[in-house]
Parts: sequence; structure tokens; C-alpha cells
Amino acid sequence: MSWSPLFPESNNGGDKAAMPFFNCPYSLGRGLSLQRAIPKENCWRRIFCRGLTFWFLFAGNAPLVIAKGGFSGLFPDSSSASYSLALMTSLSNVVLWCDVQLTKDGAGICLPYLKLDNSTDISNVFTKDKVYLVNGKPVHGWFSVDYTLDDLAYIVLIQGIYSRTNKFDGKLFNVLTVEDVALQFKPPGLWLNIEHDAFFSQHNLSMRSFVLSVSRRVIINYVSSPEVVFLSSITKRFKGSRTKLVLRFLGLDDTEPSTNQTYGSLLKNLTFIKTIASGIIVPKTYIWPVDAGLYLQPHTSVVLDAHRVGLEVFASDFANDVSFSYNYSYDPIAEYLYFVDNGKFSVDGVLSNFPITPSLAIDCFSHISNNASREAKAKTLVISHNGASGMYPGCTDLAYKQAVLDGADVLDCPVQMTKDGIPFCFGSINLIDGTTVAQSGFSTRSIIIPEIQGTPGIFPFNFTWEEIHNLSPAISSPFRDYILYRNPVSKNVGTLITLADFLSFCKNMSNVSGILINIENAAYLAEKQGLSITDAVLDALSKAGYNNHMTKKVMIQSTNSSVLTKFKDKPDYELVYKIDEPIRDALNSTIDDIRKFADSVVVSKASIFPDNQAFLISLTDVVPKLHSYNLRVYVQLFQNEFVSQAWDFFSDPTVEINSFVMQAKIDGIITDFPSTAVAYRKNRCLNMAHIPTYMSPVEPGSLLQFITPQELPPAVAPYPLLNDSDVIEPPLPSISKAPISNTGAPGPALILPSDQPGIAACVLLSTLAMLLASLLLF
Repeated sequence: MSWSPLFPESNNGGDKAAMPFFNCPYSLGRGLSLQRAIPKENCWRRIFCRGLTFWFLFAGNAPLVIAKGGFSGLFPDSSSASYSLALMTSLSNVVLWCDVQLTKDGAGICLPYLKLDNSTDISNVFTKDKVYLVNGKPVHGWFSVDYTLDDLAYIVLIQGIYSRTNKFDGKLFNVLTVEDVALQFKPPGLWLNIEHDAFFSQHNLSMRSFVLSVSRRVIINYVSSPEVVFLSSITKRFKGSRTKLVLRFLGLDDTEPSTNQTYGSLLKNLTFIKTIASGIIVPKTYIWPVDAGLYLQPHTSVVLDAHRVGLEVFASDFANDVSFSYNYSYDPIAEYLYFVDNGKFSVDGVLSNFPITPSLAIDCFSHISNNASREAKAKTLVISHNGASGMYPGCTDLAYKQAVLDGADVLDCPVQMTKDGIPFCFGSINLIDGTTVAQSGFSTRSIIIPEIQGTPGIFPFNFTWEEIHNLSPAISSPFRDYILYRNPVSKNVGTLITLADFLSFCKNMSNVSGILINIENAAYLAEKQGLSITDAVLDALSKAGYNNHMTKKVMIQSTNSSVLTKFKDKPDYELVYKIDEPIRDALNSTIDDIRKFADSVVVSKASIFPDNQAFLISLTDVVPKLHSYNLRVYVQLFQNEFVSQAWDFFSDPTVEINSFVMQAKIDGIITDFPSTAVAYRKNRCLNMAHIPTYMSPVEPGSLLQFITPQELPPAVAPYPLLNDSDVIEPPLPSISKAPISNTGAPGPALILPSDQPGIAACVLLSTLAMLLASLLLF
């Protein structure tokens, strides 16, 4: 077995003379040794193996997961529930982080901010705030130095970040001391973060004395501080002990208060830092900077430089529910892998508000080859939604190419029709939804068609294919109200393609196992526009060779049973019935009816895990019931943005997917981000004999037990029962001889979106013109 490819001779320009630092060899486990595998000059880069998993680390078997205030992405920071959940859902060696504040009587408490009003309800208990100088600047608020530990027994912890749920604020969570955390939870590791030592000294309180004292009573694994003088004051006392000291870096341009140097300047003197600490903890942008547009820049040499002088490196500021680089496509696991599994270096640990996610990244998703087999225990199909529409405008050539690169099994084409009878792929019958047509000269073609929608739209059947082909596509950003945009640099790239081109493209993609053709509005197109979308699809499939000796699965999807009935004479096709609205169940007779025209069913996520105000309340029997009738069940729509997920999924799209696959046992995932679903299916934990807790599906209703009765969301009416009248439809109408005019009819005044003034003007002018014409005729 050769190890040489893992250890290149070049070390990014490092000084080889300084590299013989460690005492090689190091054990790899399983009886393997690096003694004869690594040249001595490469021993500076300590590399470990978990089984056959390699880590480019300074110390440790794998990067540490450090839970900031516990699981503070969900529960109030430093609360008992937050620490408990972190221990339950993280790696077995997770380290609990406590930001230490001192009370008036010298007790050390765990709270994330110097000002208590940012994380507790203290302003409701003690009405008077104070003003103190903090690093030379006046700060208003409530401070721990004014209250004894007994005083603080009357306050409770709250969620300090407004984008997170406040439903867990209440009487359940009281202030904890450092000893409480150490003795009640007995964590594998405990990390004390000490800030504002100078401030506490001004109030005759000594952080140094507290840290030295508490370390005699409980095991402290790490002590960090952004203050050089504080760390210097305790270095000798902890030398040779199990407690490691870590210098915490703030912003590059921020001033370190005890030396009056910027942290950027301190970073250039790592050899000095080694004299007072065994490691550094830096914001993640120190390692992978982002530009003003939130796109990644080349990585820096911080990790390699620090490892070279013998310092461990920890990265901070990880959270699932904040905007991070668009390169990660809102997939937090993808971000962690840049720090622990990039093939060049690995940080020694990550500080996260959501410790379940780095646990998954490190133990399940790291060191997986792009060519890894898809044949894991989870055989769920990955079906694209408008291609990889999370990265490029939907249904464009680029979106489909990206979906192939991402590893999607099935590519989808929602078919629309032009007025010259060309079927093409587009996610909506309204061109406004995925192009810039409303800002073009074609905005005058806006009309109201009540059979389709009650608001003005610009419809493809009023355009030739040449006109549509020249439109600029627009990327979907379904959560722009939360300022969550998708890949802005590519918001208008790519071109729309015909169904024929789509079929030809898919046929040539060997790793694409199937296609899904979605057909809607067939009755309207036939009766009112003289267009048979079903015939157009059948003709395109035949011409592309999808009828004889098929090597690709062909799936035909529709919300209309009348459409699927048109394809019943194609036994090799899989007919997929889409149920538009969430359901709680279906009558047996209704499922029998579905079986007459469909092989599979598409349901919404809410039909499986219904929720109330984003809290899961139950798991329905919809999937097992449909399975009992031999119907496959596909689920939509999976999206990576954290606001699309219930709180129970911890703002992590992988946790959500895992619960649908492992617990609901769905057959297919329909997603805007195929890469996330494919990565999930390849993860190593699915093949473990004993699935770790962080890969276990969530239990609906488990979070509700932490909410006080007063804060419980009001009960909601159950979703409807699917019955026979919902699925039985008359046959499609015959094709009309000539399209009916789409001039539209005058209607009541419409309130239009403010970003569509052209459409508003168009509708107004069209209405006035029709009124004038009627007057002239009169």
C-alpha cells in the first residue's frame, strides 16, 4: 500500500528546515504506521486515520466539534436544554463551550454576552440599567457585576437572535454556573471562553482567580481569551496540565485591548503566540475569505502557518441560519467540508451553534470520493426540480448540466407550449415567474386568464419559440423576503431549451437514469388554444427514440388523471400522479382509483410531516398506505434555505432529507439542489451497523415538550382527506379548430406587485383601449 499521494513534497512554500517538529511516527490505527511511509520533512503535518480516514491535523483523531453555548441555534444559549441537545446529537467527544461572566459575588456563569439583556429577561425583573465603560466606550445595559448569583435565580434565558424561534423562552431555563455545566452534564470536554478581563478587574473581580479556582474543582479542557495579557497571566499555572490555552482572534482590524495591536498584526507573530497558548481560534473568514458579493476567495495560509509553529487552529462563526458564501448553495455541510476535508489542510476544530451539522460533516460526509458508489442503504431517487434550479435559472441548459454534475438520477422537464406548437421546458405557465419578460418590450402582452390565474400574466402560448428562446431567464429566489438570494452572479445566465433538445441531452448522459415530463393545463390548451400538449410530448418522445429499447426511465407527471390516462397505452412509462395540496390521508377507494391511471404519487412534505408554525406535530400514514397499494411515493419540494425547514430539522437540509428517507421511507426526493440529496445518499454513516444519533431521524412533536402551554402554537385544522371527487376527471377535451383570442375581458381594478409597473400600465392601457373600442362600435 502506497501512501505517497497523500503527502506531496511541496508544502505550499513552507520552510522545510522548520518542519522536523513532531516525533514521528504516528499510529494510524488498525496496526498501520506511518514510520516508513512519511519522509521526515513531512512530519510537521500531523495526519491521523479513523479506520482509513486521513486528517491533516496538528493533534487529535478528527476535528473537534465545539458546541457554542450548547445547541444555541435552537435553544437559548447556555441553557440546560441547549447543552443537553448538543450532547445528544453530536460526536461522542463534543466539547461544550461556555462564555464566562462573573457575578457580583464572584460566581462564574455561562452567558454569551457581557450584557445580560441580550440573552435573558433581566430587564423584566430589574428595571434599572447602568452605563459602564467597556474597552473605553460607554455601554448601556444590565451587567452581571451588579447582581449576586442568588439575584440571577429570578431571571430566565431567552433566544438572543431574532431570526430564531422565541418559543423556548420561559421558565424552563435558568442561569447555569460553570460548575453546573461540568457536574450536571459531565461533558467529554469543557471550553471556557474568557472575555473582558479588564472590565471585571475594574469591578474588583478577578477572572484569573476564578479560572484557577474552578480548574481545581472540575476538569477544564480549554480556556480561550481574546486578551493576550490574561492568557500570559495563567500560562505558567497550566503548563503541562490537561488544560489548553487558546488565543481567540476577533476581526482583523479590531484592537487587542491589552497590547493595543490589531489582531491582523498579532497573526503575523505566531511564534510569540506559541509562548502563551497552544492554539488559536479564528473567524472562519480568516481561512476562507469571501468578497463583497459573498463568494469564496482562495484560502489563506493561516492553518498551515499555525500548524508549522505547533499551534492548533480552531475556526469559529459557524451557523446554519445565516447567509454564508453562495459557493455552498445554502448547504452547511458543504461549508464545513471546506475546512476539514479540502485535501490540503484541516482545522483542528469548529465552533458551531448547530453541533449536529459538523458532526455529520466530520463523521459521515468527509473523505468521500466523487466517484463513490450510490448503492447505499438509502436508494431514494434524486429527481431535479427545473434542473439544478438552486444554482442557475430553472430549466436552462446550465441548470440541467449542473444537475447532471450533481449526480441527479432523474432530470425533469415541465412542458409548456408556444403558439407555433413547440413544446419546451419551463417551470410555470407564466413567463414572469422565470424570465425577465416583465422588464422587456413583451410586457404589453400581459393579460388575465381566469382559468389559469386571477392576476395578470405573460403566457408562452402567445409567443413563438424564437421569441421565447431569446428571453433572458431569471433565477428563482423563493425566500427573497428573508434576503436569501440564490447565486446572484448567475441570476440571468443560460438559455431555455425545447423538449426535443432536453430529450437529446438526457439520452447522451450515461449517469442519468431517467426523465420526468410534467404536463399541466392540458385541458385549457386543447380547448382554448388549439394545442395538444399530450400529443406534442408523445411525438417528441417517439422522435427521440424513447419508445423502443429504452435505456432511460420515462416518467410522465400531472395533477390531472385525464392527462395520465392518455399515456396508459405506454406500459414502459411510469405515470406519476401529483397531489397538489397537503393531505392527511386518502380513502381506500380513492387510492384504488389512482392505481387505475398511475404507478406513483407525488405529495408535499406537509402531507408526511405536518407542522404548526414550523414545529412538526406528527408523522402521517400517507406513505405506508400508498406503499400498501404498490404506489411509489415521491416528495417535493426540498430546498436548502433554512427557512424552508421546520425547526425540528435544525436548519439543516440534510437532517430534513434523512428524516424523510429513514423514517418516512419515501421513494424519491424532488429538489432544487440535487447535490445535497446525492451527497446525503453517499454518506458513510448510512452503511454503519449502528447509525449514530446525529444520523437518526427526528421525532415529530419532540420540540413541543419544551414549550410552555402559554407559548404553544394554537391548534390548526387537519389537512383534508383525499377522496374520489378529487381525482376522477372527464377526458381531455377535443382540440379546438382555432385558438380563442386572448385579449382578455375587462375586470375589476387589480393591485399589482410594486416591482411590475410595466405590467400595471399594460393592463390599464389594455382595459382603456377595449372600453374605447366598445364606445366607438356603439
